[in-house]
Amino acid sequence: MPSLQLHQLRVAGVAKLVCEQSMKPVDTHTVVLAGLFHDMGNIIKSDLRYFPEFVEPEGLEYWEQVKADFVSKYGTDHHRANVAIAREVGIPEASVALIDGIGFSKLPEVVSDGSLERKVLQYADMRVGPHGILSLPERLEEGRARYQKTRTERPYYGSDEEFRRLDSVAEEVERQVMSQTNLAPEDLNDASVAPLIEQLRKYTVA
Repeated sequence: MPSLQLHQLRVAGVAKLVCEQSMKPVDTHTVVLAGLFHDMGNIIKSDLRYFPEFVEPEGLEYWEQVKADFVSKYGTDHHRANVAIAREVGIPEASVALIDGIGFSKLPEVVSDGSLERKVLQYADMRVGPHGILSLPERLEEGRARYQKTRTERPYYGSDEEFRRLDSVAEEVERQVMSQTNLAPEDLNDASVAPLIEQLRKYTVA
């Protein structure tokens, strides 16, 4: 979906900016590729009625059929689908591993992992909402509200206590990432990423 394409472009843009300002060596290409392809199967989990503007101009029926086709091919686990599609596309295994290694439920693993690449991808994804780049607190609150309304089987989103626990871990990921860069969180915004979007549409995969 165009909205999902734009989300992935924004995540890759945030990741690229962070990598370019890193004070430690980081594999920018691997992280950017992972950002560009990390959510290719996410239509599987999407409630397509939640953002009516995202199904236009084709319409809800069209995208529901696309979703059904994805479920038929990849199953109902969007994360497994993301990994499978990344491999089908042919991006390097290092980028596939990053895609496999992120997710809200995986935050405790990310925060304790020594991989800066994994932390950057996770952080970039946490900063991009459905309509643009948000501060981390805004994004966490947006995600909480959306998933509480649309979740089906997401046990790690099940309680306010669990949300608060994962929110605090997300904040630690932000601290870890920012401590390795010359950036402040507010430097990552729609205006700073916008110039990268068209570049990333033409990004070389190989």
